[in-house]
Amino acid sequence: MIQIGEYNTLEILRETSVGLFLGDEEGNDILLPNKYVPQEYEIGDTLAVFCYLDHEERPIATTLIPKITRNKFALLKAIEVNKIGAFLDWGLEKHLFVPYKEQARPMEEGKRYLVYAFLDDESNRMVASSKTNQYINNEELSVELYEEVALIVSRFTELGVEVIINEKHKGLVYNDEIYNDLKLGQNLKGYIKKIRPDNKIDVSLQPIGYKNIEPSSQKVLDALSKNNGFLGLHDKSDPEDVKAILGMSKKSFKKAIGSLYKDKRILIQEDGIKLI
Repeated sequence: MIQIGEYNTLEILRETSVGLFLGDEEGNDILLPNKYVPQEYEIGDTLAVFCYLDHEERPIATTLIPKITRNKFALLKAIEVNKIGAFLDWGLEKHLFVPYKEQARPMEEGKRYLVYAFLDDESNRMVASSKTNQYINNEELSVELYEEVALIVSRFTELGVEVIINEKHKGLVYNDEIYNDLKLGQNLKGYIKKIRPDNKIDVSLQPIGYKNIEPSSQKVLDALSKNNGFLGLHDKSDPEDVKAILGMSKKSFKKAIGSLYKDKRILIQEDGIKLI
């Protein structure tokens, strides 16, 4: 089946005066207009094309590269706003439609908006929404602690910058951990720093995983995370207690907490250590 709003690899079936007809294995075909036809080709060759509906709502194929595809997020510029909605530049001849009901706030011509593109069930055409929160959720998480993830900057708040994680979940990078200017819609990589009991996710822009932390330090961080951020161990604790709780020597423990304290990851208190 030819997928609207996505790339399709299709076979060249036949030539016509208006272009090439391409088809899939199920017998469906679609027109690739002459202006997108490659200079050299043969019947039976396959082409990777993007498929969408043209101005007359007919399925059409193109070799142009869209700025967004189906079920993805991107920052797009509003080209036109009228009585029925807004139209965004997504790199194709026909602009991407955003109905008024899908606008988080009324869009203005010339401004850029972070949107999610999807296939409208009724019209079978691609539309977009700036109400991006409805397309992400943290109910069932697909990420793990310290995992490297793909981020999209989605919103600026008093606490920090909200990000979309792997185009599935919402996370937050705190202001005191941001060292460069970030822009709305910016794509970057990050790391899962903390997963809270309510499934809220703290994100770091700096590596924090096993590959970047000395093993003993990582073991202390893991134990802290599993014990609500506190361990009743300190530099005067009995070596047997350290071994029983962490499975390491007192010497390794002291070295680990010294390193973590220096990196401002823990606080050392009289009754134990606390995760920052």
